[in-house]
Amino acid sequence: MSNQVRLRLLPGARCLFDESVQVKVAGMRPRQVVTMRATSTDEKGVVFSSTATYRANNSGDIDLIRDASLSGSYVGVEPMGLLWSMRPNVPHKRFQKTNSLNPYVVKFSVHEEEGKMLAEATNQRYLMGDGVSRVPVKEGNIRGVLFTPPGEGPFPAVLDLYTFGAGLSEKRAALLASRGFMVLTVALYGYNDMPKSTEEVHLDYFEETIEFLKNQNKVGSRGVGVLSISKSGDLALSVASYLAGVQAVVSINGCSANAALPLYYKKRQLLPALKFDINKLIATESGAIITKYAMHDPLTEENKATLVPIERAGGHFLFIASEDDLNWDSKAYMDGMVDRLKRHGKENFESVSYPGAGHYLEPPYGPYCPSSFHGVVGRPVLWGGEPRTHAAAEVHLWRKIQQFFRTHLTCDRTQTKSRI
Repeated sequence: MSNQVRLRLLPGARCLFDESVQVKVAGMRPRQVVTMRATSTDEKGVVFSSTATYRANNSGDIDLIRDASLSGSYVGVEPMGLLWSMRPNVPHKRFQKTNSLNPYVVKFSVHEEEGKMLAEATNQRYLMGDGVSRVPVKEGNIRGVLFTPPGEGPFPAVLDLYTFGAGLSEKRAALLASRGFMVLTVALYGYNDMPKSTEEVHLDYFEETIEFLKNQNKVGSRGVGVLSISKSGDLALSVASYLAGVQAVVSINGCSANAALPLYYKKRQLLPALKFDINKLIATESGAIITKYAMHDPLTEENKATLVPIERAGGHFLFIASEDDLNWDSKAYMDGMVDRLKRHGKENFESVSYPGAGHYLEPPYGPYCPSSFHGVVGRPVLWGGEPRTHAAAEVHLWRKIQQFFRTHLTCDRTQTKSRI
């Protein structure tokens, strides 16, 4: 390894997962061409990596904020390109980082064209900021983890419904707590002593979680926010429409109807399930399928009973849609929800759509996922999106979510009443 070439990460080697780092290389020959690499191993042992070719300036320096990649996993000026462009060493794998206690570790390295490593540096990207507390919750029916920011509060409260899929993901909740929110993330099935699978969803569970969260000592908001994605998007809509105490809902690429599983409350069915047609799945050469056109249309007469009556909700909505979502037609669902609220004279919503983004919009700077296993379909599916555009959407959305919750989770709003 060369003693002259230096690889630096600014402001330092440790940061939060959702923070950018400046990657700089010094000590090379003027105009030297080198390959930059990033590698990381996820919780399942899958290796993710990226490469990019850069040319040093006349002083022998490279700065990823200033300089363009000439070839590799991406081209052009992309300061965080080495992170979002990482790909798995086996196909159809999504980066797994659900445990908040350990950092996401990325090794950056710089190599001569022949492959010899000149320098390396390790970036530890933490999910929990300093002072954030993590408390597992096993109370009543609730199974999850509660994250609380440091300090006395009071803090706005958020329920993170990253629930559809067995197990529990802590990433988004831990990061949001690091930004000043008290966040409860809960599992729906396949976690702890919960059933391994589920055939129906009961709103009673979410009512219990909302009450638990509202009763925490450091909570300042009268009601809670609900953060959701994909299938949990329509669950969040139902929670806001049927239950009390919800002030703000973020639905990321959610359906306007109750998808896949029937919805119950106090042992009575509220909404039947919107199903999909397996004959409309589209096979691709990659081995992954496209599910976008398989869902039944919720606006047809025979399916209208599956639509969530969002006009009943007293809180505010932030609808997010990726226009290149290949899981289902998120943009059409969002447009339908906006039209529905407007017809009812409601103005309690914002909507944002992202051209070129795919289904899985996550906290920023993780590896973009083009395809992975779909629990409902039982096969790998394409999620859609163009990597660079998708990565930019994640940066914008993460800020937007925090701004939206800070605006609507205040202590002086009238608490919503139950609408059942």
